Amino acid sequence: MKDHRWRVLIVDDESNNLSLMHHILADEYQLSFAINGISALEVTKKVMPDIILMDIMMPEMDGYEACRMIKADESIADIPVIFITAMSDVEDESRGFEVGGVDYITKPVSRSIVKARVATHLALHDQKMACEKRVLERTFELESSQRSAIFMLGEAGDYNDTDTGVHIWRMAAYSCAVARCRGWSVESAAMLELAAPMHDIGKVGIPDAILKKPGALTDEEWKIMKRHPKIGHSILSKSNTPIFEMAADVAMFHHEKWNGAGYPNMLKGESIPESARVVAVADVFDALTMRRPYKDAWPVEKALEEIVNSSGSHFDPGVVKCFLDIEDEIRQIKQMWDNREEDGSIFSDHF
Repeated sequence: MKDHRWRVLIVDDESNNLSLMHHILADEYQLSFAINGISALEVTKKVMPDIILMDIMMPEMDGYEACRMIKADESIADIPVIFITAMSDVEDESRGFEVGGVDYITKPVSRSIVKARVATHLALHDQKMACEKRVLERTFELESSQRSAIFMLGEAGDYNDTDTGVHIWRMAAYSCAVARCRGWSVESAAMLELAAPMHDIGKVGIPDAILKKPGALTDEEWKIMKRHPKIGHSILSKSNTPIFEMAADVAMFHHEKWNGAGYPNMLKGESIPESARVVAVADVFDALTMRRPYKDAWPVEKALEEIVNSSGSHFDPGVVKCFLDIEDEIRQIKQMWDNREEDGSIFSDHF
């Protein structure tokens, strides 16, 4: 039968000390032993103890260095280390805490103190791990809820446009790839991929007669249509979370142009948030390369040519360069989402 008792690693180069600790703790705990700092690291990774009792003065590698290396290894860093030492100097105690130790027990050891300290720190460690587990579970729940809200908002923005298919998800994947090319962190690029699908949420505030009009819009109708970025920003800025703050920027500014001829604020150049500049290229490229009732899908080559021709006027030249630099990845993303659209597995495990 498997032993479910707490696992304690005892590290000491003196056999008498190991025997004493065995005598004190063996009845209550599952014990492992190491005779120096180097072997302590090896045994720790092998048995994954719940707590380590570490002597300080040992040959080859002392207890301080062994503890420092344990704390530097993510896989074992959470294991609490109690130092066992004859030293009583305050400076030595400070050093032990600096390298990650949680407590000291001084020699000669007292049976009652050893048992009490070990039990206390195991209880604290168990409580800490339980709290961290709950935090992770709660974080996952919140992230899942947030993603669900994002999906719904993204779909709501295109609800009245029945021909867009997977446009919002495909252009979001393009945006993520370009952001990474631009040097964004993995986390920030992933955030943009979730923010981008909400870029047209403001269209929920535009009358169907304008959104679904088969012909060209009048000047007055265009004025109404151009309100959707501000409407989208108003909706998304109600949340102060980073992802919705980014989404609000994208919604507000994705129709701005590098040369200042866009809307709604006629911003120019780098005064346009980079997130919106990236999404602008991804959005137009995907719109060009998808089939609509009133047009055939453009070949990728022709769409790329149009993007290049609009560099420096409509689009940020730096973003365009990145888009071209990762052309192979862009084509792969397009093919992946085209396949998903055909077989109906739109979301699959991508998000």
